[in-house]
Amino acid sequence: MVIFFKGHDVILVTGAAGFIGSNFVHTWLGSNSDGIINLDKLTYAGNLANLSSIKENGRHVFVRGDIGDADLVTRLLKDHQPHAVINFAAESHVDRSIHGPEEFVQTNIVGTYHILESVRGYWSKLPEDKKAAFRFLHVSTDEVYGTLSADDPPFAETNPYAPNSPYSASKAASDHLVRAWHHTYGLPVLTSNCSNNYGPYQFPEKLIPLVIHNALAGKPLPIYGDGQQIRDWLYVEDHCRAIMRVLEAGRVGETYNIGGSNELANLDVVKTVCGILDELRPRSDGRCYAEQVTFVKDRPGHDVRYAIDARKIERELGWKPLETFETGIRKTVQWYLDNPAWVEGVTSGAYRQWESLQYGG
Repeated sequence: MVIFFKGHDVILVTGAAGFIGSNFVHTWLGSNSDGIINLDKLTYAGNLANLSSIKENGRHVFVRGDIGDADLVTRLLKDHQPHAVINFAAESHVDRSIHGPEEFVQTNIVGTYHILESVRGYWSKLPEDKKAAFRFLHVSTDEVYGTLSADDPPFAETNPYAPNSPYSASKAASDHLVRAWHHTYGLPVLTSNCSNNYGPYQFPEKLIPLVIHNALAGKPLPIYGDGQQIRDWLYVEDHCRAIMRVLEAGRVGETYNIGGSNELANLDVVKTVCGILDELRPRSDGRCYAEQVTFVKDRPGHDVRYAIDARKIERELGWKPLETFETGIRKTVQWYLDNPAWVEGVTSGAYRQWESLQYGG
């Protein structure tokens, strides 16, 4: 295998053609000189169009492959000698996990096991100075902590795990594997648990891009139950900056919660998006997009509230989000309005069939 990066340090980033991963690649390349080996399986949510603007960037190389392919991962590690591995690779949508949990078990649990073993083998043979400097950063979710009532304090890193969906259970299992590989084998790991991300390049099965896409198409805006489920919303570029800071200065073996301090009910998020669309792309009939809101049957085991206590990362690493929800959501809506070709490219017939299955036509 060719060694691409002459004179550059390198990191290996998995799942970096997906939503958060591709945003991380853009943020990383814009802020330092290290190269990136981008390993992605290119499932439905992985999209090379997310990376089209850096196609000719000599510090970024894409490799199509699975984190569970031990031979491939071992070869990449050996040939490129990265000083860090960041693991974004995961099946990440709760609704899909309810319909088909096996894929989540295979990717999120078995896949994490395989990459941990590949990385452990590589790390154990490094010279002592490089061994001490190496990091494996595992990107996870606040959903591993379960659900909160209205009066509960936000999730802290010390909260017990209580996952309620096949997705969150598979991510909880992967977090436990990462912890075990540190305590058993000494692998220098870091874990981050983030709240709901939003921003450019997000696949339109998730709430915000789904609402934008359906609103512009004149379709119903499906809201589960009464729409009062509360989430903490984190602009994706803020998340990427937090991950970079954890990689740079996080304490080995520690977990860092990353949140946006923006607790909002799903219905309020949808109404906010509709209001921005009313301003930026008014309906031709002069009516409000919010009239398209349609309440649908709630999904099984729907968690009531997530909220993140991000004081640890602020206290130890000096990170805070730069975007409020008001500034971040406006940037997000504008990006989708400015990039209709990207939206059209990802909303294939297969996605439309899944949307019909999920929301009842």
